[in-house]
Amino acid sequence: MVVLGAALAVLAGCGTETADEAADTASASDWTLAAPIRIDGIRTADGGRSLVVEAEVPDGKRDCVRGLRGELDTVEHGTVYVKVTYETRSLDQDSGCTGTRRVKATVKLGEPLGSRRVMVNSMDVYTPVGAEPPALRQCGENGCDPTPPRCTSSSYGQAVKDTDIPKHTSWEERGCDDTWLVLDLSTRMGPACGDPGDGCSSSGVSQRWFYRAESTGWRPVATNGDAGCAGIHEVLPKFPERLCAPLPELNRG
Repeated sequence: MVVLGAALAVLAGCGTETADEAADTASASDWTLAAPIRIDGIRTADGGRSLVVEAEVPDGKRDCVRGLRGELDTVEHGTVYVKVTYETRSLDQDSGCTGTRRVKATVKLGEPLGSRRVMVNSMDVYTPVGAEPPALRQCGENGCDPTPPRCTSSSYGQAVKDTDIPKHTSWEERGCDDTWLVLDLSTRMGPACGDPGDGCSSSGVSQRWFYRAESTGWRPVATNGDAGCAGIHEVLPKFPERLCAPLPELNRG
């Protein structure tokens, strides 16, 4: 009986050790290579020879991220391609990695970035052109270059973004040619509202803005809500009458 008990003790010990090893193996297999949830910004460092990429990754009570890496992939046609990756177990529903946190990954370039663009993980594109160093500017849906001043909806959207007004502002085009643009802008005020059309009942404040075409897009140059040309000609005497004569008096809400 003594021998049998000892044997059982040895088997029990082996069984416990094997279970722990199996758990460790299963835990290791939970780690998956992934890319950041979102890129929050990029700036240069080390005299432009490095990039610091700020990214959002999973977070939780357990270790959710390991092996964060930023590396140079290739340089082609004026664009620097970089990759930011890490290992995570957030894909496991029982991992507890339900939160997020911000991390920084450094990418060594070997030579100054200069005016070249940066593409991260073949998705987000940033450019130093038009940015405040050392930060890079994220390119939008129209690319890295500003929308040319045209009489189009996308060009009006660019004009509104470059005007010092609150978010969630809608516009109505009142006149446009190759040089001048007139927009009536309406901004909802009061309770916090979401996107236009969400049923928010807040009141609106209206302004009429006049824009001049420049190489970088429409530039706001004046605001006036009077009917016709008298008011705007006091500040912009050269504004074409064919565009201001039909203007009604602005309803300021």
